[in-house]
Amino acid sequence: MINVSFYGNSIYMNPVYSAQRVSAVSGVDSVSAGRLMPDATKVHKSGELEGPKECKTCERRKYKDGSDENDVSFQTPQHIDPENSAARVMSHELEHVANAREEGMKENKELLSATVSLKIGVCPECGRTYVAGGETNTLIKTTYDDKNPYDKGRKTVEASFLSGMNVDYSA
Repeated sequence: MINVSFYGNSIYMNPVYSAQRVSAVSGVDSVSAGRLMPDATKVHKSGELEGPKECKTCERRKYKDGSDENDVSFQTPQHIDPENSAARVMSHELEHVANAREEGMKENKELLSATVSLKIGVCPECGRTYVAGGETNTLIKTTYDDKNPYDKGRKTVEASFLSGMNVDYSA
């Protein structure tokens, strides 16, 4: 998992897990993130390395955005090459962060944090590691003007919806 956090004007990337691919030489399997990947890279008769072939599972894997934001990529299911999945998913999640930053710049709003988490998976068929998806969590603070009578009325209505939602029955 790779965590990316946004605070103020800075983006912090905290790699919790990193996958590294080691190319194979003749007759040796390649290793990715400590897991053996049989026949992922082969040596051609001419002596040049051939790249890994996508298995049927990797070939059929599709990515789709599950949020209600219509201005981000992956609104329809799309295939991503496992080699490019980290970059493509991260750029998609950063689109959500950009939307949160834009929302946080509006009047009476402040973006407190935006955190991106990437989830890594391992293909059960070929053993290749790939980024399986991502999630962006944002925290936006909205301030209300107490002098505005409409804001006072909205607070009263919102309070009536929220009252009794958190009740401690243990006492």
